[in-house]
Amino acid sequence: MFLAAILDGTAQNKTGLTALMNGVAHIGNGQVIEGSLIVIEKNRIKEVLDVRNIRINRLAYDTIIDLSGKHVYPGLINCNNVLGLHDAEAVRATRDFAEVGAVNPHIRALIAYNTDNLIVPTIKTNGVLYTQATPRGGLISGQSSVMALEGWNWEDAVLKADDGVHVNFPHTHTVRFNEEEGTTKAANKKYDEELAGLEKFIADARAYCATEKTSEKNLRMEAMRKVFEGKANLYLHADKVKDMLSAIAFAKKYGIQKPVIVGGKESYRITDVLKKNRVPVMLNRILDLPDNADDDVDIVYRLPYLLQKDSVLFCLQLEGDMEAMQSRNLAFNAGAAVAYGLNREEALAAVSLNAARILGVENELGTLESGKLASLIVSTGDVLDMKSNNIVMAFIGGKPVTLFNKQTELYLRYKNKYGIK
Repeated sequence: MFLAAILDGTAQNKTGLTALMNGVAHIGNGQVIEGSLIVIEKNRIKEVLDVRNIRINRLAYDTIIDLSGKHVYPGLINCNNVLGLHDAEAVRATRDFAEVGAVNPHIRALIAYNTDNLIVPTIKTNGVLYTQATPRGGLISGQSSVMALEGWNWEDAVLKADDGVHVNFPHTHTVRFNEEEGTTKAANKKYDEELAGLEKFIADARAYCATEKTSEKNLRMEAMRKVFEGKANLYLHADKVKDMLSAIAFAKKYGIQKPVIVGGKESYRITDVLKKNRVPVMLNRILDLPDNADDDVDIVYRLPYLLQKDSVLFCLQLEGDMEAMQSRNLAFNAGAAVAYGLNREEALAAVSLNAARILGVENELGTLESGKLASLIVSTGDVLDMKSNNIVMAFIGGKPVTLFNKQTELYLRYKNKYGIK
């Protein structure tokens, strides 16, 4: 319905081209074009131009959409999330993100991805067009995949299958919270046992993958092959300095070419190590409190700026309580980082280009550039600002996306009932 509202005109000759004109294009790599022309051909971006000082042949396009006064952004990417893998957390039968057992590298989250998930439409409405469907639980949770929030089934939605294996790296300390005692910390008594078990499996898997011919296929170890070949990431979930340093040393010991720290709450303390070893970080929720009583109260808010300042590649994600529903607030987490040091284009990159780079899909997503998938969003205001964010149009792979869900339906119903303007 938004397309019809701002449709400017249609050329007589059928060229197969759609032109988005006069919008403020936030490319995603730091560049901003105030008066832009974005040409879409089939499912790709054909070209992105600054049209303020050039003349355009309007007959060259089938469809011209005037975006004057609006902002255009690359579609946002929701990393490390169970979105699409469950409908209701309280109903066990709908939770398809965790498997029984501790060591499950062969479990593939993409085949459990539900394109008819009831939460997904509410996330698209806020600009998130892709998600990394990620398994949970155990020592090795399984393999994640990069999925579009559109499609008949998971086979339609998948952009990059099995992009990496997720390891919940053993923690030296456990943190618990209850209302009587608050937050308490204790040494993890099973740390040595957990680490030894992980090392044994990885060592066995490396030996298995180095063997040219095996008498019997081992699905668990076979799942690690792409990780050892450098074709998939190894996501190491860790927050504390000691755990992250151990995880990085572990990756080096076993020749892991693409390790990624997931969580990284204290990553600002080891930026030199992260940079030296070229280890990117998927930062968890920055709208959080620090773990230590002597930390600056705003240290978690400043995390993105501190990593950006020290040239550590990072993106933002929202693992934790109600993470699927919270995905709609991804842009606002990036916006909060603007108030604590990042500029707006750096914050946008944290949920677009940087995420694409870490996931290995930067040739397809992350920026508004020629040759990439035409997956973009249009907002009447700043997409990172919860007060002015208003997504009015979106494309996934060149296909217009419906921005309507149960929440917008209820909003319109009661807005009309009570005459709200």
